[in-house]
Amino acid sequence: MINRNVTEILIGAVVLVTAAWFLLYAGNKTGGSTGGESYELVANFRSVEGISIGTDVKLAGVKVGSIQSLGLDAETYRVNAVFSIDKALKIPEDSQALITSEGLLGGNFLELVPGGSFDYLEPGNTILDTQGSVSLITLLMRLGTGSVPD
Repeated sequence: MINRNVTEILIGAVVLVTAAWFLLYAGNKTGGSTGGESYELVANFRSVEGISIGTDVKLAGVKVGSIQSLGLDAETYRVNAVFSIDKALKIPEDSQALITSEGLLGGNFLELVPGGSFDYLEPGNTILDTQGSVSLITLLMRLGTGSVPD
């Protein structure tokens, strides 16, 4: 009877340790832990289809931040995307912000493509060169009808 209780206690301990490891791993992968300080930048897009608050911001395939807010400008009908990035990164002022897909079935993310300028964006600055999301359905419809994009 004592061997059975010890075995049950050991199995319970292994389950608890595995659950704690899983929670720590999931927190790190989803950005649950704040890896340090960050600052905010802004980009204006024609369409932000496929991204939302919390969507990853990546540079060279590495997550460097996340989308903080999305708001429609009533005068220009463009979307103002505010995103945070790691404070250790200096982004050249001629950089691009693109909404990109992870693949045919993957989700979208905001990709930063650094420019060559030696002047860097300050917190709160706006990235001027942007490209919004491209709808796969729109592309397939254009392909099917033979129309040429504008």
